[in-house]
Amino acid sequence: GNLGVSQRTGQSVLEMTANSLPVTIELALLATLLGVLMGVPLGMISASRPNSRRDAGAQFIGLAALSIPSFLLGALLLTIVARVLRYNPNAMGYARPFEDLSLNLQQMMMPAIVLGFALAAPIMRTTRSAILEVRSQDFVRTAIGKGVSPMRIQIRHVLHNSLVPIVTMTGIQLGYLLGGAVVVEQIFSVPGIGRQFLIGMQQKEYAVVQSTVLIIALLFLLVNLATDLLYRVIDPRVRSS
Repeated sequence: GNLGVSQRTGQSVLEMTANSLPVTIELALLATLLGVLMGVPLGMISASRPNSRRDAGAQFIGLAALSIPSFLLGALLLTIVARVLRYNPNAMGYARPFEDLSLNLQQMMMPAIVLGFALAAPIMRTTRSAILEVRSQDFVRTAIGKGVSPMRIQIRHVLHNSLVPIVTMTGIQLGYLLGGAVVVEQIFSVPGIGRQFLIGMQQKEYAVVQSTVLIIALLFLLVNLATDLLYRVIDPRVRSS
C-alpha cells in the first residue's frame, strides 16, 4: 500500500489519491447516468423504425457525439456559459458534496454533460443493434401475435433482453471515464485523479504518475468484475448456466 511520496508537496500519494479519487468517481457516475439517459432512449427511437428519418436523426446525433472531441465541447460549453450567461461555478473553488451539495452538483454538471454526451454515442449504437437483434426473435413475434401491448413488448420483452450488451458497453465506458477524464477535469478545474495524473506528468512526479496509473488500472478491473457479476442479476440465463 505504499504508493510513494510527492517530491513537490511531501504528501503521500495514497493520501492524495484518497482526496482526488472520490471526485473522479462522482464525475464518472454522473456522466454515466447522463450517458445512459441519453443513449438508451436514442437507441430505442433509432431501432423503432430502421432506415427511416428517425433512425437517421438518432444516428447523426450519435455520430456527432463520437466526432466532437471532449476538449472542444468542454471549452465551447464553458465559454458560452461563462460569457453569455455570466455563470461559472467552477471558478469558485471546488466544493465537496458534504460541504455544499448544491454548489458541488453545479460544478459537476458541465463536465458530466461533456463526458455523458460522448458516452451516449456507443451506448446508443449498442442499444440499437441489441434491440434490432432481439426484435427478430421468436418470443417477440409470439408476444405480438398474442396481442401484448407495444409498450409492454418494447420494455418488458425487447429492452429487458437487450440489457446484457448495453450493460457491457456501459461498464467499459465507466472504466474509461475513471481514468480518461484527464482533459475535461483540467478544463473545468475538477481536482480528480485525472488532473492529479496530468499535474504529475507536467512536474515529473514519477511516483504520482506510476501510482495513479496503478490505481486507474485496478479500478478498471474492478468495474469489469462488477459488470460481469451484474449479468447474474439482469439475465436469468446466466444464473441457470
